Amino acid sequence: MGDLALPPELTVERCLEQDAREEFPDEICRSLTGLGAERLYLPGVPGERLLAMIRSLAGRDFTVALAHCKTYLGSVATWVGGTVEQVAALAARVSGGAVVSLALTERDHGSDVLAGEVTATPVAGGYRLDGEKWLINNATRADVVCVLARTGNSGDARGFSLFLVDKDTLPAHAYRCLPRVATHGVRGADISGIRFTGAVVPPGAMIGEPGTGLEILLKGLQITRTLCGGMSLGMGEHALRVVLDFAEHHRMYGGPLADLPLTTRALADSYVDLLVAEAVTLVSTRSIHSLTGEQSLISALVKYYVPTLIDRTLQRLAKVLGARALLTDGAFQKIWRDHAIVGVFDGNTWVNLNTLVNQFPALVRGYRGARVDEEGLAAATGLKQPLPPLDPGRLSLAARDGCSLVQSLAENSDAPQELRDRADRLHSSMAGWRPRGREVPPELFGLAREYARLYAAAACVRLWADNALDDVWLRACLARVFDRPDAATDHLLNLMRRSRTFSFLRGVDHDA
Repeated sequence: MGDLALPPELTVERCLEQDAREEFPDEICRSLTGLGAERLYLPGVPGERLLAMIRSLAGRDFTVALAHCKTYLGSVATWVGGTVEQVAALAARVSGGAVVSLALTERDHGSDVLAGEVTATPVAGGYRLDGEKWLINNATRADVVCVLARTGNSGDARGFSLFLVDKDTLPAHAYRCLPRVATHGVRGADISGIRFTGAVVPPGAMIGEPGTGLEILLKGLQITRTLCGGMSLGMGEHALRVVLDFAEHHRMYGGPLADLPLTTRALADSYVDLLVAEAVTLVSTRSIHSLTGEQSLISALVKYYVPTLIDRTLQRLAKVLGARALLTDGAFQKIWRDHAIVGVFDGNTWVNLNTLVNQFPALVRGYRGARVDEEGLAAATGLKQPLPPLDPGRLSLAARDGCSLVQSLAENSDAPQELRDRADRLHSSMAGWRPRGREVPPELFGLAREYARLYAAAACVRLWADNALDDVWLRACLARVFDRPDAATDHLLNLMRRSRTFSFLRGVDHDA
């Protein structure tokens, strides 16, 4: 877990028992805080260190990862848009173990944040908060809540502001935590809500200027959406380990289930899918630091592509388990339930695909103009390269020059010609589209999906070229990105079964 050890209480068996009882993992979360995990949520921490912790925790129990790491999601808006004093004050609270939550969604509006009804009205002494936020992770257990509230006209992007609300400073009548909601996955998590009634907060509780709340929030989500790839990675690795162990020990037709051709293919495809997901997540996380101005696009790509890929992987692995996959108890079954939520929070699949579609014009211009930030791209894909500290001021709501990784394909002699031809055809298809707000023809989502696959393939090519990775690794990964069979995939599975290594990072010296 980066430079932190997992607490001894964090065992699969214990987490399964707590999940069956729908019990919040209090003791495990306290142990994580005691080990200093909250230090990784502070500003200035390299993204790869936080990614490693999220991946490690999710690989043991996603409920724990979701419950503890939520503090980063609740804090990131302050790191991005807060004053020096606000950053210092919140950092002190987080360092002391305070739990921070993000109160964004509402019961009747879901992802349509512009329709939010929670209001913040100027009054003597600050702002008065009124209204309800619902389906909020750690809404009840949080000490501090970051709240998006309407300070202007409904539906106006400049009509919302962010407030950092310390529950301890509010009188009991000013807020009420709503009952925890029963959920299909992460059964022990505190998924609840909070209702404010005349809750007055001081002027210093507002993060940024009035009306900038949505902009600050969207910039912060560019970081957290990227890190969500670590959640999918951790759960995917855990699921493959469980199913592989079962297939190797379960006998069928006189031999191990793992040796049957269909099982071998399912395991091999699942393993290489994980390698592709790791490549995309790692490059995208490093890009937070080195390609910061492109992160609005990159975060949408990774948040769409990686959870979708791992969803498909879990479906495939469930077929190896057969009827056992449908039982309610078991490590795989819990992972299968839990992972379904990753594609929903921090912007669902359609939100992220829509983000890609709306940036088609910039992507086409960038590709045709071969606009590539060579220095930033080399740092993102060269794992031995040092990364600059994150400069939040470089975050932008749109990638004005497109995507350096994909745009580098045109001049990249290491890229297979077939991949470059795919890129040419895709950008030609994208060229006829002009954004029209929320009116997105369904067929454009297909182009966005294809762009995500192109991004994944480009990430694999650059990682292979910049880090002297094995040719077999690249062949297998490109075959999986484009759903083609390749003997290299089976070869990698055999290597993994001998080494039990679920990552291509083994033996790669990099700065994480």
